[in-house]
Amino acid sequence: MTSQDTVADQPALSQSSTTQITLEINGVSRTLDIEARVSLLDALREYLKMTGTKKGCNQGACGACTVLCNGERILSCLALAVQYDGAEITTIEGLNANGELHPLQAAMIEHDGFQCGYCTPGQICSAIGMVHEFSSGLPSAVTEDITSDSIEFTEEEIKERMSGNLCRCGAYVGIRAAIMAAFRPQVTR
Repeated sequence: MTSQDTVADQPALSQSSTTQITLEINGVSRTLDIEARVSLLDALREYLKMTGTKKGCNQGACGACTVLCNGERILSCLALAVQYDGAEITTIEGLNANGELHPLQAAMIEHDGFQCGYCTPGQICSAIGMVHEFSSGLPSAVTEDITSDSIEFTEEEIKERMSGNLCRCGAYVGIRAAIMAAFRPQVTR
C-alpha cells in the first residue's frame, strides 16, 4: 500500500461464511449454521437460547461457562463451536433425569452451595467432570503419591481440582460440602 492508495482502492473484505455443525446437546441433536469464530458458549446462549451456561469473564478465568464435552469439563468461552462438531455436550439443563435433580444439584441446595447462583451451573458441571477425572485416577497438584492406585478424596483435592471455578459470593465451603456429600460414596474405593 502506498501513500496514494485509499481505502476504496483496497480489496473488500469478504463476508464471513458459515459452517454447518451438529452438536448432540443434552441428548438432542442440534444442527447450526454458524461462523467459524463463534464460541461454544455463544452457540449455546445466542444461537440455541440455552442460557443456563453463564458468560462470566469470557477469557477462561472464572469457570462460569463450564460444560461437559464427551464427559470432560471444558470452558465453553474458549472453545470454538466448530471444534466440537459431532460431540456430546452436556449443560446444566441436561443434568436432571425425569424431572429429578442431579444428586449434586440437590446437595448444593442442602449444603448452601450457592448464594447469587451465577457461578452454580459452571461449578456443578465442573464438579461432575472433576469427579470423573478423580475416578479415572488422574492426580492433581496436591496428590501426595501420584504413583498410588488409590487417591484419597479429600477437601484439599476438591479445592485444587475446583480452583478454576470462582465464586464471587464466597460460597466455597458449601460448594465443597455439596461435592463431598454427592460424590464421596461414589469415589471412595
